[in-house]
Amino acid sequence: MLVFEFKIKAQKYQYLAIDEAMRIGQFVRNKCLRLWMDANKEDQINRNKLNKYTKVLSDSEEYPFVHKLNSMARQASAERAWASISRFYDNCKQKKPGKKGYPKFKKFSRSVEYKTCGWKLSNDRKYLSITDSTGIGKLKLVGSRDLHFYQKNQIKRVRLVRRADGYYAQFCIEITRIENSNSTGNYLGIDLGLESFYTDSTGKKVENPRFLRKSEKKLKKLQRKLSKCKKGSTNRRKAQARLARQHLKVSRQRKDFVVKTARCVAMSNDIVVIENLNIKGLVRTKLAKSINDASWSMFRDWLEYFCKVFDRKLIAVNPNYTSQDCSNCGQRIKKSLSTRTHICSCGARLDRDHNAGINILNKGIDSVGHTQIAQEYWVNASGQMSQWMC
Repeated sequence: MLVFEFKIKAQKYQYLAIDEAMRIGQFVRNKCLRLWMDANKEDQINRNKLNKYTKVLSDSEEYPFVHKLNSMARQASAERAWASISRFYDNCKQKKPGKKGYPKFKKFSRSVEYKTCGWKLSNDRKYLSITDSTGIGKLKLVGSRDLHFYQKNQIKRVRLVRRADGYYAQFCIEITRIENSNSTGNYLGIDLGLESFYTDSTGKKVENPRFLRKSEKKLKKLQRKLSKCKKGSTNRRKAQARLARQHLKVSRQRKDFVVKTARCVAMSNDIVVIENLNIKGLVRTKLAKSINDASWSMFRDWLEYFCKVFDRKLIAVNPNYTSQDCSNCGQRIKKSLSTRTHICSCGARLDRDHNAGINILNKGIDSVGHTQIAQEYWVNASGQMSQWMC
C-alpha cells in the first residue's frame, strides 16, 4: 500500500465544509463507541454491527446532519472506532502490562476518510471532487506525485487531513512495492543511542540531529507569546497557529532524517541486526524527552519497511548485557552510563557503543545460524530473489 499526499487549494467555504465533514465523522465514531460501551453482555458488538449502526444514525430524525456525509465515509469512521476496540481486546488477551488502552472519545478530529465512492478524480488527475452533500466540491491538488501511473480502481481510500499549515489529500493506492537490489554481502549490528543516533558494528557513528533541542528556544518563545494572549481572541489563534507550525516543522525534519537513514542502512547491508528495545518503558524515565527526540521507534518502523522493499533481513535481538559483555572474549564488565570506553583484561579497548554494536551483530548471527546465512547469501549471489522475513 502506497500513500501519496497532495496539498489542497480551495476557497474558504470549502475549508469550512471539510471541517464540517471531519466533525460528522468524529460524531459517528463517538456514537459507535458509545453503542459498544452501553451494550449488554448478550449483545455481541462487532465490526458489521457498527457499520449497520451508521445507517441508523443517517436515517434518524434526531441527527439530520449525519446524512450529509457519504455512506462509506460513515463506515470508515465506524471502522476507526472498531480498530480502537479490537486493539483494547488484543491487549487484554495478551495480558499486556500496564494500561490496556481503553477506547476514548475523540475531541478534535483532524481527518475524514472516504472509501471507493464519494469522490471523483479529474481526467488530468489535478482536481479532486467530493460528491456527497457536505458541499466540499472541487479541490485543486498541488504536489510532485503523478497519479497517471495508477488506475482509479487501485485507489482504495482518500483522506482529507487538516494540519497546522493547511489541508491535505492522501490517496491510499493498493500496490506492492518491491525494488530489485544486488546483494552486498555486508552484515551490520546497530546500537541506538543518545550521544550519537546510532553506532554500528564497524565503528561508524551517525550524529544525533536533536531537532527538538535545537528548536526549543524558539518554541519556548512562541509558547510565552501564546500564554500572554487573551483566551478566545484573534491574536491567540494566530499565536497558536505559529506554535503549531513550528512543532510541525520539527516533526517533518525528524521524519525526513529517519527515512533517509533507514533507507541507506537497508540498501547497504544484506542483514541488519538491531536491539529489541522496550521504548514505551524507556520513555517513562528521565531521558524521555531525548528518546522521543531521537525517534527510535520511527526508525525501527521505517527500517522494517525498507528491509521488506529491498529484500533484506532484519533481526531484533535481546538488548541485555550488549554494552557490558566484551566483544573479544565475552567477559562481563560492569560499567555505568558515564563510562564511554570499554576496557577489558584481554586487551580489548574500544568505544562502548562500538563494542555493543559488535555484540548485537554476533547475537543476531548466532540466532539465525552461520550455515543459514551462508546458504541465503549464496542464493542471492546466484541471482535468485529470496523472501526475507522480518
